[in-house]
Amino acid sequence: MNMKKYTNITDVSNLQEIIKEAILLKMNPYEFQDLGKNKTLVMLFFNASLRTRLSTEKAAKNLGMNVMILNVNDAWNLEFEDGTIMNANTSEHIKEAAQVISQYADVIAVRAFPSLTDKKLDESERIMSSFIKYASVPIVNMESATAHPLQALADAITISELAEKAKPKVVLSWAPHPKALPQAVANSFVEMMQNMDVDLSITHPEGYELNQAITKNTSIHYNQEEALKDADFVYVKNWSNYKDYGKVLNQDENWMMTKAKLGKAKFMHCLPVRRNLVVEDAVLDGENSVVIQQANNRTFSAQIVLKQILENL
Repeated sequence: MNMKKYTNITDVSNLQEIIKEAILLKMNPYEFQDLGKNKTLVMLFFNASLRTRLSTEKAAKNLGMNVMILNVNDAWNLEFEDGTIMNANTSEHIKEAAQVISQYADVIAVRAFPSLTDKKLDESERIMSSFIKYASVPIVNMESATAHPLQALADAITISELAEKAKPKVVLSWAPHPKALPQAVANSFVEMMQNMDVDLSITHPEGYELNQAITKNTSIHYNQEEALKDADFVYVKNWSNYKDYGKVLNQDENWMMTKAKLGKAKFMHCLPVRRNLVVEDAVLDGENSVVIQQANNRTFSAQIVLKQILENL
């Protein structure tokens, strides 16, 4: 397969094939250790990370790659606008930074969250698209302003491993949260599920609709309990308002996931998760929770992506 970068799930040409390959990799993670020999992954973090950072580094090392990590905020403030007079707080332009890092890296992985204040800026994916534009090596998205394709691929792998029927019912359910969180995980999960043979629906309070360009004709329910009926997988995630951009307008605690609501469905969440706010202890600690397996699959979603990119270098 011909993967030149992985910044959006549209970069996957054959989803079923990549899922199958990832599951095989999981059985023998060190099989392709020579593939990354003398190759370097540079990981750039504009924002904090636990699973993404560790799983992507592990994936690269499983393939024999060298890994360098930079918390960008510990370095220079980068300028992204063209034609600016840099007499304020930015010290280096992305044009130079991306070209320089490309000389040190065979692959660059970037994590950069949205502002959640400027919808147009966030949807332009300024940081990710600047690296794609100015870097001369493949770029991997470790979560951007609007997308988290590595997480979505791990979610697809998890559902493929655990599905007990040909077309499982998958529900994405909003949950309360005190902070304004991005829509990135929800966006990529929806896009990924639209490309799988599942019966997908989304449930959230009225006014919490995601970007319609992403949800398209996926069915949306405002009655959570009705939506969850007979579900096989329930993916719980908070996101801030898309229409009234970045705002938290609903704190309805009744949307927390409980054992009674979940029924026999498998519980999924990208983590980190706030216990007894997003989901009750009984669910997270119960036998239907697959969040740890999901997190483990983060290594293999990153590894299959890096493997395919390395094969194209």
